[in-house]
Amino acid sequence: MTTRRNFIATASKGLLGASALPAFGPIRPGLGRTASGTGLVYDRRYLDHVLPERAGEAHPESPLRLVRMMEVFAERGLDQAVAPLSLLDGPLSYMQYAHTAEHVDSVSTIDVSGRIAELAVSGALGAVEAVAGGTVKNAFCASRPPGHHANNTGAEEGFCFYSNAAIAARYAQRVHGFERVLIIDWDYHHGNATQNAFYDDPSVLFFSTHDWQAYPGTGDPAMTGEAEGTGSNINWHLDCGARDVDMLRAWDEALLPAVSRFQPDFIIVSAGFDSRRDDLLGCFDVTDDAFRRMTRIALDLAEDFTDGRLVSLLEGGYNVEGNALAAAAHLETLLDGS
Repeated sequence: MTTRRNFIATASKGLLGASALPAFGPIRPGLGRTASGTGLVYDRRYLDHVLPERAGEAHPESPLRLVRMMEVFAERGLDQAVAPLSLLDGPLSYMQYAHTAEHVDSVSTIDVSGRIAELAVSGALGAVEAVAGGTVKNAFCASRPPGHHANNTGAEEGFCFYSNAAIAARYAQRVHGFERVLIIDWDYHHGNATQNAFYDDPSVLFFSTHDWQAYPGTGDPAMTGEAEGTGSNINWHLDCGARDVDMLRAWDEALLPAVSRFQPDFIIVSAGFDSRRDDLLGCFDVTDDAFRRMTRIALDLAEDFTDGRLVSLLEGGYNVEGNALAAAAHLETLLDGS
């Protein structure tokens, strides 16, 4: 019988070989959770957010990203297999977990998009609430705008308005009492705002694979955290043209041993599918199979350390068809693991 740890130890066999993988310590005893199923956060109002055209063409972070994604989910029957989740009401009181009052006040004045950005936070918190409360085992947020570039400038940064993943992580800690949160960011672009939110915090392990040379020009692998958070920030640069084997190597060599030491009790994935091949704003050659493998490994880590608790949030992904196919592979794997 294949155990979860055996799976992790052989997940990349044939690409890297088992010898590259770390040994794990004892499995923590489970808490007897009986949650099952995968939740999906989606709200048609997410389509109302429209950024200005660029060079006479529709902005790459367009409503079509979600329109086509939901079509593919329906074509594969995934919309019938998931549990629809509600957005959490009243997210403004939780914005302070990552943002200044000045930033929130400024974004809230942006016509239409300010309100939809607030709903993206509501979706992330609704997913955390459902997973933390045992309504579902894991969840995916098909939401927009994304969030991992949103610092405190009072404006949109890199298509982001609020740092959804950072707010969700703090919500898991401060509202539900989870002590150690792992955030995995596989977006082509570095999650600079997520890094900034936890750079000196040992209670959050942030792992990001990205092209350091791309926007926003951050993500130096030498940046590992500071003060008590030293070692809790892991940046892994991938060159343009990086393939599945390169992405999985980062997990084998950096993420898995760090998680074994950290032992999270909640996992959040910043699921940016602009790391997929043929993206408009990325140059990796990562396939849908890699997203399945990464999702499967993340689920196994969740089973080993968090009693299955995992929330995934949509970040980038600007090839409309490719984004939809990668997200479907991700959601199918979440369902298989729930």
